[in-house]
Amino acid sequence: MTTTHKGACFCGSIEIEVSGTPEGMGYCHCASCRAWSAGPVNAFSLWKPDGVRITRGQDLLGEYASAPNSKRRFCRNCGGHLMTDHPEWGVTDVFAAVIPSLAFEPGLHVNYAETVLPMRDGLPKFRDFPAEIGGSGEQVPE
Repeated sequence: MTTTHKGACFCGSIEIEVSGTPEGMGYCHCASCRAWSAGPVNAFSLWKPDGVRITRGQDLLGEYASAPNSKRRFCRNCGGHLMTDHPEWGVTDVFAAVIPSLAFEPGLHVNYAETVLPMRDGLPKFRDFPAEIGGSGEQVPE
């Protein structure tokens, strides 16, 4: 049986559904994610694109391509951030806060060299990204 989680934007005009198991979960500390989320860190959950569906409000879905590998999606009604498509990596990052029923189990930190909020949780902290997705693979101390 496939696990399904539902979520919505801030005003509820756009509803989203994710199915299956996340490819990964963690925290991003890059300046871009911090600015986009208006917070010191962004909690992410990565899904195969075919496991992510907009079930209501597709016409309200806005897009901002901040980089070739980051197509950020948001509600044009309330401005609530929903997800970022990463086509080069074959995943969609659905922000963990958007899917409240998901048991968030982070496995790593990325772009930790840019952190403004040190987190001492014992998880691997990558300077940029793991080597498997094009990063240096270099880990930095907590």
